[in-house]
Amino acid sequence: MSALRAHPRYGASWEGFALEQTLAVFGDHDAYFWNTIRGAELDLLLLRRGSRYGFEFKCTDAPSMTRSIRIVCEDIRLDQLYVVYPGKERYTLSERVEAIPLTSIPDLKMKEP
Repeated sequence: MSALRAHPRYGASWEGFALEQTLAVFGDHDAYFWNTIRGAELDLLLLRRGSRYGFEFKCTDAPSMTRSIRIVCEDIRLDQLYVVYPGKERYTLSERVEAIPLTSIPDLKMKEP
């Protein structure tokens, strides 16, 4: 397993897998990638009955707030942003930003269209 995690494409592969799993749960209708000329980006934006949910996928042990996350929250005015990671703990990063394990995706409650 450590050889797999050491591979240079492991992080991108995990993030792609996590994105696919999220879309499998919530569907791909009104699903978008978002970025700015300033370099901020959001891996997945889901629009559900007037609410905006953001997902950022991070293959790290302890995700934290980043400049990009702050810009996204400000520019898009997200109702909630989830930083999805391969860990086991769910914790708050800021008022509307929460780090969640990939395994928690099916437990999220969102307004459906």
